[in-house]
Amino acid sequence: MDYDTIVIGGGHAGIEASLAVSRLGFSTLLITQNPDRIGTLSCNPAIGGLSKGNLVREVDALGGEMGRLTDATMIQYRVLNRSRGPAVQAPRAQADKHAYPSAARRVLEQQKNLTIFMDTVTDLIIEGANPPAAKVTGVITMRGHRITARTVILAAGTFMEGKIFIGEYDAQNGRLGEPSALGLGASMRRLGFPVGRLKTGTPARLAGNTIDYSVMEKQESEEMRPFSFFATSDSVADRPSLPCWVTYTNTRTHEIIRTNISRSPLYGGKIIGTGARYCPSIEDKVMRFSHRERHHVFIEPEGLLTNEMYMNGASSSLPEDVQSDFIHSIKGLEQAHIVRPGYAVEYDYIDPLDLFPSLESKRLSGFFTAGQTNGSSGYEEAAAQGIIAGINAAMKMRGQPPFILGRAEAYIGVLVDDLTTLGTKEPYRMFTSRAEHRLMLRHDTADTRLTPRGRETGLVDDSRWERFVEKTKKLDEVKELIAKRKADSVSGNARDEALAGYPAELVERALLDKKYEGYIEKEIRFAAKAAKMDAIKLDPSTDYSAINGLSAEAKEKLVSVKPLNVGQAARIPGVRQGDIALLIIRARK
Repeated sequence: MDYDTIVIGGGHAGIEASLAVSRLGFSTLLITQNPDRIGTLSCNPAIGGLSKGNLVREVDALGGEMGRLTDATMIQYRVLNRSRGPAVQAPRAQADKHAYPSAARRVLEQQKNLTIFMDTVTDLIIEGANPPAAKVTGVITMRGHRITARTVILAAGTFMEGKIFIGEYDAQNGRLGEPSALGLGASMRRLGFPVGRLKTGTPARLAGNTIDYSVMEKQESEEMRPFSFFATSDSVADRPSLPCWVTYTNTRTHEIIRTNISRSPLYGGKIIGTGARYCPSIEDKVMRFSHRERHHVFIEPEGLLTNEMYMNGASSSLPEDVQSDFIHSIKGLEQAHIVRPGYAVEYDYIDPLDLFPSLESKRLSGFFTAGQTNGSSGYEEAAAQGIIAGINAAMKMRGQPPFILGRAEAYIGVLVDDLTTLGTKEPYRMFTSRAEHRLMLRHDTADTRLTPRGRETGLVDDSRWERFVEKTKKLDEVKELIAKRKADSVSGNARDEALAGYPAELVERALLDKKYEGYIEKEIRFAAKAAKMDAIKLDPSTDYSAINGLSAEAKEKLVSVKPLNVGQAARIPGVRQGDIALLIIRARK
């Protein structure tokens, strides 16, 4: 074999996957169409947010890189939902769109066992026929290279048969001005993979020096704190910060969009892929929420060394002349120069029901997929899948059981379980509401939950582990001090004499644990019951169609999902309690 693992794609899933495999000691080749575009922040240059910030911290706790890259390049920091409970709070940072990919590439280039190669993968090399005999043994590239490997991870993002739309204009691009990866989607279909089309979009970018900020609301950065558990507050204290700004659409904006809606490729029928309900384009907002007189538009900086500003909340694929008209109707943007137009992008994805929870294909041994290739959206969801795919490629080559996180362990566990158990017909985005144990999954507890798991795999190195052990010791000391005093005397002033000398984040963490310990204990008991169901294993090769007593719908769904345990089977829509009882009896026999 030329390599142990080949990773296809240099986006956020590809970065984490290639780093994970190579750090675990396996020779890795990262194939990307353009090494200069590794880690590109294709849409908003922001990392984190509601539930997404939790994902970033979980990736970091496992030994991943996204949190550290964000710390090194952030230009604004905020904690969202401060007015609500800690279970739904999360950090979010604007990152410098040029500094972030540069930092990502530097980490990859310095990583032992990892090689970067510029080309486009168009096909897979396969041995055997039909699962479980079929296995991937390498890839074929556009320039005719046949490169062999023991495992392959596909993380193509929006580039697999990608096509962009701006009004009447369309082109075979994965991003504006960048060619899509043609051929690979057709190969997936030929090999029998369930391939569909999804759609996402991005707004116009504006020249910052042509915007009138005086009529907008200003949002300053909060005191910056690191995403990475293995950094200190001092590491981000000197980062320069830039403000964001808030303006609004108006009735004139909406009138322009409605008048020209027939020219939208989405409403005109040119786009067949399904878009995300939770992140609609501005034309979707105007048409679907006609009673609304205005919508927020956040003007956000793209970097320290660029004049471009991002129009968060105004993604569009309308023609450029229409985009110009509606943008100039917005307060503060009357004279704004459009540097890049907004556009929609449609691309191929593989139905994640075709994957085991390890993110390995059910039909092709050694073939893993991650990120938007699996139907998710967002940098954070991609990174989370990337690190799981990378770890599991390594586990497979070691001959060890797959690394799978439970729904009570991590948002990553919720993400992967949702995708591989429920599937998705639209771009999947993580929400706090998807996690039934979200009080246990606070972003500040990710290291306690997951760093020991990362250490078990070998991905958490000695320096990270030593820092975790030291932090855990100090956290226990703080909790002991709090336990010795009345909770109300401490909560009023966490930085009193008894707690002086301990980092503020440790004191905050200990106080939250104390405050919610009763609720957390209830969640732990509930999670333990679910874990008992997950502990009852099922053979994924079971022929459910031949089991008497199962409902017809259950047979169909179980054959499709091939659950690994009874708990997963119980989460499949259409599988009834009676079906589960029958599966439990069968498993125990």
